[in-house]
Amino acid sequence: MSDKTMSDKKTSNKTYMCILRSESEQGCDSLSSPSPSEMEAMYAKYQEWQDKFADNIKDMGGKLNGSASVVRQSGVDDGPFIELKEIVGGYMMISAADMEEAVAVINQSPMIESPNVSIEIREIWTPA
Repeated sequence: MSDKTMSDKKTSNKTYMCILRSESEQGCDSLSSPSPSEMEAMYAKYQEWQDKFADNIKDMGGKLNGSASVVRQSGVDDGPFIELKEIVGGYMMISAADMEEAVAVINQSPMIESPNVSIEIREIWTPA
């Protein structure tokens, strides 16, 4: 692929928000803490993934705190609600030519190795 073609591809990329969810009866409280050696191995995998997709990762986002507020026309409630079985735990922003490429980037992420984790990918709409 020529430099011009690669340059054109980069400028035509779309932005996608990736929303990390934990699906569990007890929410995030049921997740056990990994040992130091497990943490080291997970960090190495994660770093390898970040390096491989550095051109796609726009913002690593972050882990979300457990407390929240839900704002409606009728007022503000505390959240997230305890009865939820799916907890939003974090987010990140990636760039990709299309949804297929965005899925391929996330599909190689160590984040999805847990059977209790899902990542929703949503294109951020921008006016033409």
